[in-house]
Amino acid sequence: MAAVAETDAERNPDTVHTDVLSKARESCYKARDAFYACLEKESSKKPTEIGSVGLLYPTECKKSRVEYENRCRASWVKHFDRQHCKNKTLQRLLDDKDSKRGPLTVPQPSTFKPPS
Repeated sequence: MAAVAETDAERNPDTVHTDVLSKARESCYKARDAFYACLEKESSKKPTEIGSVGLLYPTECKKSRVEYENRCRASWVKHFDRQHCKNKTLQRLLDDKDSKRGPLTVPQPSTFKPPS
């Protein structure tokens, strides 16, 4: 006779994981969006606070950061921070590439003349 594995829901039928429910996710997303909006708004200020995965942010965004961390799972915060850093790095690279475009400088034929 084979043993049947119990799922977490069968072992704990009264436990409700509210952080994965729709309203909790929406609350998390709103807090996340408020924090990243603050980052954009305060982008001219020096970042002094450290978030997960090395994300730096200004003191003015500390309140929205705390709210964001309280409303979202830690793994989600880490994921969203990584995603934000990756997108910012990519945007910076794309912006730099555009600013470096210009006429190509081609060596003049005189530079290829053998010395006399």
